[in-house]
Amino acid sequence: MHNENEESYHCRVCGLMQDFQPWGEDGHTPSFEICGCCGVEFGYQDCTPEYIKKFREEWLNKGTKWANPDEKPMDWSLAKQMENIPEEYK
Repeated sequence: MHNENEESYHCRVCGLMQDFQPWGEDGHTPSFEICGCCGVEFGYQDCTPEYIKKFREEWLNKGTKWANPDEKPMDWSLAKQMENIPEEYK
């Protein structure tokens, strides 16, 4: 089991905890999976800090709709989740 505070398991756009490392163990090998929350494709729309900030801004402006609503926790808190965004991508 991985440490929930380990940044490599969090989406760089929205901070959602993944059950895998979106950018691999080395932090440079994207999975090309889709985040169930913001819908970013790891390795495509989050490949640079500028793209990450642009995608996040668009997602926030569109009302933070979940890409996969079935994954949304009942007690979901956007603010709390966004605290998990790795510092270099805020």
